[in-house]
Amino acid sequence: MADTPAVQPSEEVLISVVLPVYRVQEYLPECLDSILGASQSFRGVEVVAVDDCSPDDSGALLDAYAAQDQRLRVVHLPQNVGLGRARSEGLAQAKGDYVWFVDSDDRLTDGALAAVAARLRRTEPDVLLVDHALVAPDGAVERNVRAHQFRGAPETFTLAERPGTLDLIMTAWSRVLRREFLLGLDLEFGHGYYEDISVTYPVLLAARRLSMLDRVCYHYRRGREGAITNTSSPKHFDLFGQYERIFAFIDREAETAEPFRRAVFDRTVRHATTVLGTPGLVPENMRRDFFRKTSEHFRRFRPNDYFHPSGLRGLQYRLVERGAYPAYAAMEPVNRLRLALRTALGRARRAARRAPRLAATAVRRAYYRACLVLPVDDRLAVYAAYWSRGYACNPAAVFEKARELTPAIRGVWVVAKDRTGSIPPGVDYVVDGSARCLRTMARAKYLVNNVNFPYELPKRRGAVLVQTQHGTPLKKMGTDLRDHPAAARGMNFDRLVEQCRRWDFLVSPNPHTTEVFTRVYPGGYEVLETGYPRVDRLVNASLDQAHRVRDELGIAPGQTAVLYAPTHRDHEDRTSALLDVRRFADELGDDHVLLVRAHYFDTPQTAPSQGVVDVSSHPSIEDLCVAADVLITDYSSVMFDYAALDRPIVIYAPDWETYRRARGVYLDLLAEAPGAVATTQEQLAEIFLSGEYTGPHVAEQRSGFRARFCPYDDGHAAERVVRSVFLPEPANSNGTATTGS
Repeated sequence: MADTPAVQPSEEVLISVVLPVYRVQEYLPECLDSILGASQSFRGVEVVAVDDCSPDDSGALLDAYAAQDQRLRVVHLPQNVGLGRARSEGLAQAKGDYVWFVDSDDRLTDGALAAVAARLRRTEPDVLLVDHALVAPDGAVERNVRAHQFRGAPETFTLAERPGTLDLIMTAWSRVLRREFLLGLDLEFGHGYYEDISVTYPVLLAARRLSMLDRVCYHYRRGREGAITNTSSPKHFDLFGQYERIFAFIDREAETAEPFRRAVFDRTVRHATTVLGTPGLVPENMRRDFFRKTSEHFRRFRPNDYFHPSGLRGLQYRLVERGAYPAYAAMEPVNRLRLALRTALGRARRAARRAPRLAATAVRRAYYRACLVLPVDDRLAVYAAYWSRGYACNPAAVFEKARELTPAIRGVWVVAKDRTGSIPPGVDYVVDGSARCLRTMARAKYLVNNVNFPYELPKRRGAVLVQTQHGTPLKKMGTDLRDHPAAARGMNFDRLVEQCRRWDFLVSPNPHTTEVFTRVYPGGYEVLETGYPRVDRLVNASLDQAHRVRDELGIAPGQTAVLYAPTHRDHEDRTSALLDVRRFADELGDDHVLLVRAHYFDTPQTAPSQGVVDVSSHPSIEDLCVAADVLITDYSSVMFDYAALDRPIVIYAPDWETYRRARGVYLDLLAEAPGAVATTQEQLAEIFLSGEYTGPHVAEQRSGFRARFCPYDDGHAAERVVRSVFLPEPANSNGTATTGS
């Protein structure tokens, strides 16, 4: 909210915006700014905001805005009454000639009020219908699929002249209503879900003068958590009571409304079957009862002149009328897939027209969304790691333990086309982005990843998403990067928060990680403090396994293997190496071998030479840790894993001050290091040549570091995760389960 002098109300109030407010503090400022801000030139507007006893800071936000703009009046209700009654309270306080019911998590488009006001003054309709666009969580805007009905419409008309108007969306926010006309109809918003249709239908049926504005005036926020179109609840049964009120109005106003009874009835049945056919809305144990109510409603309100539509929909309606639930349920998957494909492909075509180069992405998204109507496979788990780079990290460890403990659950890996060689023999996989991949992901009950799955492929209702992450945080992460734009590099934080809300479980290796991640990755997930499954391989590694890996790498018996694994500098475009590995290898001598592991975001720069082995392409960092006698790293999370081995760790941090300023850190690494610290190559060489890295002082440092960051590393982390997620059993032993913020 801008710090500007208080705005005075206009003498003439043409439009009253009624704004019910409940738990929308995240969206409310954008909504208010879109109505009262500089993007609207029209000033003859008032906002009647009804704080429906909101438990968050929405009420305080309203008061702050009202102090700056006297066009905003705030009504604080003493108790929560629900959306319908909150709208009625706002209507009672409104003074404008017209009233517009706006949802407080949505927004008006720039200039919308002036365009609406001009049309109202010119035509003086009872009802003005305005066009809208859908706004996805990632900010993508998609215009109303029925926008064509607005094109070419006369400035005023009656419903009899354009009966197709009844096919438009029946929301309160999609129409601006003449206040005296609305009050004269003696209507009341319903209670519970779908509360607006008991008003939005009747106003069309009773209006003597309609108008349509072919302009996107409203942005509807799609997919918001808590929206009724996104929520499984018994409240979907409220639909029937709302339609009963509509038919009661038709009976009361038969002279004007009776000609439209059949059209309203058809929409009633279509609405009910759509709710029943949308996966995850009606709770599974209530579906038969919902069908029974639909059937009773059909027989009770069917008009005398009604005839069934043709095709599959006609068959569906006949089954509803007869109450034949088993037959209806049998054909439901076919109907779902047909409708989903039609809707999704329509979106894809529109997206392709707007941006042809994005056509492939649009089709991919459309196909995935269509596949979401297929039944969930309770025995299917999908795994991925590092943006589909291959078989690795915590997901691989969970996969292997799940095969052992829950063999009935089939695991499938998502892998990039050029990384399929990383998949071990006998492990099923799908190529990222392929039709089989999209179908598999859409049907899977379980999803396991150490990063986020693609944003445009949302988790289906009822699926379980396990976010394992891939390291203990030393550097700033998640929402903390808002203060470090060089490292964030344009990160979409709103999208990140939306992603976090999809998580059901977050695997944590230690209390420090739990404290940081639950703050910077906000969500309602459960935290599994089990330790990292990938560390099990280190803890359980035998001497024979270590010798095998060393032999594969060409490490001679008696040689000291030094693993150098620096992290990625995402705050800069570095081309020069921080360590001259050839020179360092020469300084170490022939009794050492330097294993150089570049970060997966970086291009390896190590040329083959005596005493230096580039292991950047080695499939397993865990095997490299098992093989190494000592680790050199800077700020990589590998140090926290390697500490579980209780072997020497040396920190080489020549750019520490630059890194901590640009990236931000949670630890003072130089003061809390797990071993010796060098800030120059000369110091690093001296630490090795003097043997300091193996001395008693650094062993004591390492012991304290392990106590803090490796408390659960007993070799059973993967088992705890599998038992908690797939069986499920509570995390036990060293691990505990907590809830994310």
